[in-house]
Amino acid sequence: MSDSTVFYKSCFLCPRRCNANRNSGNTGFCAETSELRLAWAGLHFGEEPFITAAGGSGTIFVTGCNLKCAFCQNYQISQNGMGAPVDSNTFVKICLALQDAGAENINIVTGSHAVGTLAPYLRIAKSAGLQIPVCWNCSAYESIEALTLLSDVVDIWLPDLKTLNPLMSEAVFAAKDYPQVAKHAIRWMTEHSEPEFTTVFDKQGKKHQKMLSGVIVRHLALPGRIEDSALVLDWFEKHADKRAYLSLMSQYTPVPFSSEEMKKRQNSLNAFQNRFIEQNEFDKLQEMLESYEIENGFYQELVQDTEWLPDFSLIQPFSSELARPIWHWSKPSEILS
Repeated sequence: MSDSTVFYKSCFLCPRRCNANRNSGNTGFCAETSELRLAWAGLHFGEEPFITAAGGSGTIFVTGCNLKCAFCQNYQISQNGMGAPVDSNTFVKICLALQDAGAENINIVTGSHAVGTLAPYLRIAKSAGLQIPVCWNCSAYESIEALTLLSDVVDIWLPDLKTLNPLMSEAVFAAKDYPQVAKHAIRWMTEHSEPEFTTVFDKQGKKHQKMLSGVIVRHLALPGRIEDSALVLDWFEKHADKRAYLSLMSQYTPVPFSSEEMKKRQNSLNAFQNRFIEQNEFDKLQEMLESYEIENGFYQELVQDTEWLPDFSLIQPFSSELARPIWHWSKPSEILS
């Protein structure tokens, strides 16, 4: 039996263990069957410096998600089903096209619900000549079984640590158990990955550090809930510092949802303040970083701008400075460049 058949027959891939028979065309909480669907692939130049490096990150956005983040900027694909099915041949072509285009890594975005298919597809890609690192870009709402299945194909772990407040995780992400699950998953990642880097140069001869393996933990501060970020920083310092890098993000951006979308999300969005981070909150985050003396990591400068929000109905969902398309769900049989 294939990996996908085993995991999807009565699906227990993610911590929800919803037991849907996704092999029979039923959908789980993720709203996906066993069929792998993708929305977009391309070079992305807006990731952490170690991930973007000189050539950009070869991002592949997977359709569906096992969380229901109320503010998700990728809601078109994570929650509304935008994407097209791909088989192993197409997946390998996308990976190799990204590598040929100069990608520093293959960056799988929100693939937790599709591990049973992605793991064997990545093995096929590596057998077919994929040599750059594979980055697992996820919410950290992961089962240890799924992480173990990925252990021989993933080099870089890029999990979120969204919140350690179970009331917030229930209200905003539809997963009350998220804090415990995410802590367990991130500790597994740090225990199974050692940081390794190399030096690369861009076309202008500028030097960049490129991560070959390791863990970067992302945390997006939520407006009006800065005190919750203190819980995350405290846990990171005690359990992950020196074994992982911290990426503290302050670019929370209110998504201009349609009135219909907003009706579905309003109660969840009321759990915090759906607005940009303010200067005083950013200053407080800086003070927190200094007080915890976390050794390794990055933080984002304060930017209040909606222009970078993606629209995955377009072949170029991002600005041309931020990304270069290689594949789009509307033209599933084509490699774009």
